[in-house]
Amino acid sequence: MFTGIVEELGRVVAVTGGAAGDGAGDGAGGAGIRVRGPLVVTDTRPGDSVAVNGVCLTVVEVTGDTFTADVMRETLRCSSLAALRAGDPVNLERAATLGTRLGGHLMQGHVDGVGRILAREPGPHWDEVRFSLPEDLSRYVVEKGSITVDGVSLTVTAVADDWFGVGLIPTTLRLTVLGHKAVGDPVNLEVDVVAKYVERLLGAGIGAYVTGVRA
Repeated sequence: MFTGIVEELGRVVAVTGGAAGDGAGDGAGGAGIRVRGPLVVTDTRPGDSVAVNGVCLTVVEVTGDTFTADVMRETLRCSSLAALRAGDPVNLERAATLGTRLGGHLMQGHVDGVGRILAREPGPHWDEVRFSLPEDLSRYVVEKGSITVDGVSLTVTAVADDWFGVGLIPTTLRLTVLGHKAVGDPVNLEVDVVAKYVERLLGAGIGAYVTGVRA
């Protein structure tokens, strides 16, 4: 589990497999990625989990201030990691511990879909940014609710059937990839897992159990 509070803005050092360094591939095969993250590697060991732009990856090797992870074909297909190239900045967060402050919200690092930046309006105190929203995810997104964008826990300020908006404070703009992205760029989206569990329970007839009558 993660909290959506980015610890470090890392940088991709190399990509192997897939398109062999010209991006992580188009989903035809798996890939390997090496990322520089001096902070996150301080106590990271092979087998640990690190969220890279919101995608939970398992560390394979730690060398100096870099770590290597494998990226499965399904991950490439369902996330924006397939577009990564050497030199690209990435959001990094180590897995949460029982003593972690929950400054964001609980997230799994399992990307639900890919959106794109539709518009961004710089302001004196924050940027207003609008993202496209895949149709099958819109029912999980509500105004004032939480959503994860490229691994960043954000509060939804506005929502429609095919888009949602957020406000990005200066700290988020300075310390995450969202400060570097432009209109048209892809982003990884993870909706609040609580909403999905509620939908599942209601669909299974949980109301009957609540009233004491089993269907």
